[in-house]
Amino acid sequence: MATRDPRIDAYIANAPAWAQPILRELRERVHATCPAVTETLKWRLPSFEQDGLLGGMAAFKNYCAFMFWKEKVLRADKAVVTVLDACARMTSVEDLPSKSRFVQALRRGASLNAKGVKVPRAKSAPKPTIAIHPGFSRALAASKRAAAQFAAFSPSAQREYLEWIADAKKDDTRERRIEQAVAWIAEGKRRNWKYEAR
Repeated sequence: MATRDPRIDAYIANAPAWAQPILRELRERVHATCPAVTETLKWRLPSFEQDGLLGGMAAFKNYCAFMFWKEKVLRADKAVVTVLDACARMTSVEDLPSKSRFVQALRRGASLNAKGVKVPRAKSAPKPTIAIHPGFSRALAASKRAAAQFAAFSPSAQREYLEWIADAKKDDTRERRIEQAVAWIAEGKRRNWKYEAR
């Protein structure tokens, strides 16, 4: 059974007057298409769930939008691409895609949720390597304990120190950071040890 969230009522009531009819129509279309849908707020925006997040709507300064959660997957279906594009920017009720096309896209999204289809994530590019600063290298070589501990750190823990030292704008700042880093490393502390759970 569908549920309506009073927070969505409040969101629509607080939207600009021109946006309210668009938001109300989108909401009604979602409920008419997916009777078991559940309303909620995600990222402070009205959202709809059915076997997972289905989509959400928003009123911006000059336009409204309906965002399909699995848009990347839906774009493979040429029949719904025009709906996705139309839903990206609506300034009046006339800008909404036809009911039949919207229903088709929404049902396709609900079907993907029911099947457990995941949105493919783009692989992030590997971070470039950071060369160890010569001063830091010398300071580590002077402290066997710090050098051994630094070598035992995970690559991400090493990177935190290397970035911190490389980001120094002035030489004296870099020297202070190197001195502090060697002292902390010798104690087995990661760069952000103050914030780690104890």
